[in-house]
Amino acid sequence: MDKDIAVSLTKVTKNYTIHHEKPTLVEHIIVGRYESFFALKDINLKIKKGENVGIIGPNGSGKTTLLKIIAGITSPTQGKVECRGSVVSLIDLEAGFHPELTGEQNIYLNGLLIGLRKKEIAKRIKKIIRFAEIGSFIDTPLYTYSAGMKLRLGFSVAVHADPEILLLDENLSVGDREFREKSFNKIHEFFKSGKTIVMASHYLEIIKKMCSKVYWLEKGRIKAYGEVEDVLRSYQKVSKK
Repeated sequence: MDKDIAVSLTKVTKNYTIHHEKPTLVEHIIVGRYESFFALKDINLKIKKGENVGIIGPNGSGKTTLLKIIAGITSPTQGKVECRGSVVSLIDLEAGFHPELTGEQNIYLNGLLIGLRKKEIAKRIKKIIRFAEIGSFIDTPLYTYSAGMKLRLGFSVAVHADPEILLLDENLSVGDREFREKSFNKIHEFFKSGKTIVMASHYLEIIKKMCSKVYWLEKGRIKAYGEVEDVLRSYQKVSKK
């Protein structure tokens, strides 16, 4: 992979098998009551280091699946995925947490899973705890946390990992209004920092403001790629029909 490339996908396909009902053994053998669904098909893309790239497309076009494959959360059925640099995704913020461990223990566990060393976590743990705003719950087991507290802790660990590649999903919503505002301010810092950012969103104004290039997905395939203004203009024409 070229040293200037941060993310490279070559002929990536993601295929899911859908079972519509629980078949008997005979039905499964003779009838085969299932079908294949291609979330992504033959995806080829390259994202340069320091680029801010948008992913657009209607619901079900494969945007989140693409981010999960880049993040390593899910594996492609076929194809090759390469990333140069540490990757953190703000997709599944509770991934890597253990319900029986305390908040502080989960910070170490989650940090190690996303590639931080124990010494690095120790240096950042006070900032992580302060940003998460979970108070004395940091010393209690995760199963005592509300859903919002888990998300805040996961978000705080992710953004303080200082990744080289950051993946953002349009469904990101963390905590109350005040915390969401703080979260978005933190994300804006990443956009200004020269890091590689891949963002999937329906909000075209955000894509236009934050990104320099954009991929348009349609039914799991890349329909268009290029400068933001050009691709968004074509996408909006189709969306209005």
